[in-house]
Amino acid sequence: MIDLALHIAFGAVALSQILAFVRLLKGPNVGDRILALDTMVINAIAIIVLVGMNWGTQVYYESALIFAMLGFVSTVALARYVLRGDIIE
Repeated sequence: MIDLALHIAFGAVALSQILAFVRLLKGPNVGDRILALDTMVINAIAIIVLVGMNWGTQVYYESALIFAMLGFVSTVALARYVLRGDIIE
């Protein structure tokens, strides 16, 4: 039963990743593209966690945590750059 749930989750996250990539390419403005990039980072974290669950190892959870921190910092830095023109004042 858990295998079926994991396969459905993989499909849903993969579809979401594809749709976010389309938004990244066709976004009408920069804000939409930043949001799409942040969504892609969250989907990548979900894929890492799902792979960890599927293989039954905890190594992937730590890498997902590090990837989440890097994704958050990069999104904030990119948004600050777009809004103010520089990252560090």
